[in-house]
Amino acid sequence: MKYKAYLVEENEGTFSGSIKELDTPEISEGKVLIKVEYSSLNYKDALAASGAKGVVRSYPFVPGVDVAGEILESTSNNFSKGDRVIATGYKMGMAEFGGFGEIVHLPEEWVIKSPDNLSNFEAMSLGTAGITAAECVKKITDKNISHNLPIIVSGSTGGVGSVAVSLLSKLGYEVHAITGKPDEVEILKSIGASEIISRNEFMKEPAKALDKGIYGSAVDTVGGDILAKIISMISNQGVVSCCGNVGGAMFTSSVFPFILRGVQLSGVDSAESPIEIKKELWNLLSNKWSLDLANQTRTINISNVGPEIDKILQGGQIGRVVIQHGDK
Repeated sequence: MKYKAYLVEENEGTFSGSIKELDTPEISEGKVLIKVEYSSLNYKDALAASGAKGVVRSYPFVPGVDVAGEILESTSNNFSKGDRVIATGYKMGMAEFGGFGEIVHLPEEWVIKSPDNLSNFEAMSLGTAGITAAECVKKITDKNISHNLPIIVSGSTGGVGSVAVSLLSKLGYEVHAITGKPDEVEILKSIGASEIISRNEFMKEPAKALDKGIYGSAVDTVGGDILAKIISMISNQGVVSCCGNVGGAMFTSSVFPFILRGVQLSGVDSAESPIEIKKELWNLLSNKWSLDLANQTRTINISNVGPEIDKILQGGQIGRVVIQHGDK
């Protein structure tokens, strides 16, 4: 049996992707075969497709860190043929062929059953970006952060940032959104941001050792100097959830926010989060934390993923991109 996939190949150091027909793998003990209905496009997928060093073990390879679909075959007592399932992260799309294919072959412990009230499309409108945002926000809500001060979100037009803005707004927080895309002000307001901050304006002055504590907490998807400045502006007992590095892998801060205000810097790596945490986040996102992401989600066919990969690598993606498999 064959299936279609976007296969990335290397030729003398040049990487290119195209739709190919691949052989369906024979199911191994402890694994499941999933027929993928929808997947999504994330920054890590674009890095895998471009041959970025350290992302994929070897090529040719099928990227895609997210899938939603149904079980085709199972060697597990936990899953049966026809079960609707979601899988995100771990080594899918990095060491195991991922969601840019119509079929994936995954260890059972990477997979959860979909909540009844969450469709496959809705699950991939969220994807890794959605549960990353949810885990970032949960770090804040778990500390019972007051609603008296706004929460600041960096990289607010990206996948994680846009979902974080929507989710924080739904939970009753005033949200201030940092963006380098001045044309997207109206979109950010429509998803819940009450104040839009130009990235250039925010970074016009360098970070201080300790600035005015005007924000209750933060979700930082960027890293680098922006993270350093955000930390200095967080009020007493605030939380900074950190999950990205597109602005730089290194930053310089002082100890003052931590020892004088009790600020907590909390890293989030939802790809490797325990499966029980992922189950909890998916249940929240399908119930109390449910979001209508229609205005920030675009759907493409897998055959059209190439230009979208270029767009996200150039910083041009807005919101979420859902990938549809098969004919609809």
